[in-house]
Amino acid sequence: MTNDKRRRAPVGHLEAAFGVSLDPELLERALTHRSYAYENGGLPTNERLEFLGDSVLGVVITTALFHNHPDLPEGQLAKLRASVVNMRALADVARGLGPDGLGAYLLLGKGEEATGGRDKASILADTLEALLGAIYLQYGLDTAALVIHRLFDPLMAESAGRGAALDWKTSLQELTAALGLGVPEYRIEGTGPDHLKTFTAWVVVAGNRYGGAEGRSKKEAEQRAAESAWRMLTEQAEAEAAAKAAADGVADDAGSASAADAAEAGAGRA
Repeated sequence: MTNDKRRRAPVGHLEAAFGVSLDPELLERALTHRSYAYENGGLPTNERLEFLGDSVLGVVITTALFHNHPDLPEGQLAKLRASVVNMRALADVARGLGPDGLGAYLLLGKGEEATGGRDKASILADTLEALLGAIYLQYGLDTAALVIHRLFDPLMAESAGRGAALDWKTSLQELTAALGLGVPEYRIEGTGPDHLKTFTAWVVVAGNRYGGAEGRSKKEAEQRAAESAWRMLTEQAEAEAAAKAAADGVADDAGSASAADAAEAGAGRA
């Protein structure tokens, strides 16, 4: 495995946190951010493993929630899953791995290192998924599931414990507060005769309208509108974080290339 000072912590601590040992090359690939790969001659990055790990994590968590909550409807199961499988939750789990968190083991480019990449939620979440993908490749689904339960069961239990007290409207308000978007406002319309009304609800967040969700009651329609808004805003936030990480990577790459060009030019002049 590459001996690089930018991965400071002994990998044995990381493997102990997962409860498995990984093939050194596979482990290195799972820890390799694209910024480091570029600086080192186009090494394989962890992005394919991340893609695989994301799917494995989703299947295991969804299956666990399905069996653990046989009486919950699809909407509540989806809410529990969303509270466990999201960038912020994954980053929090990653920060708890090993004595110093997953960030201590990352292989990052110099620019990403300098801008705090070791604690960026998007990088931590992506790397955790890459490691889960690597475990799945080496050991199969059963072992990957054991590792996922080891890491995520406390979070699933916490989410289930909060579930009865929370609803989509509460979750949306928490999300908009975290994103600095203010308090959601609801608009609702009813159609049909009084004994058979259908309600359509929208939610307005920072001037943008989401929802258009129907329900047999105002409460049901508002809940569905809040769920729709929560999902869209969460996707937007994660996409923006990923785009920023990608832009930072491009900037790092450009900076590295410029430095290399300058060094080459200097060598030529010498």
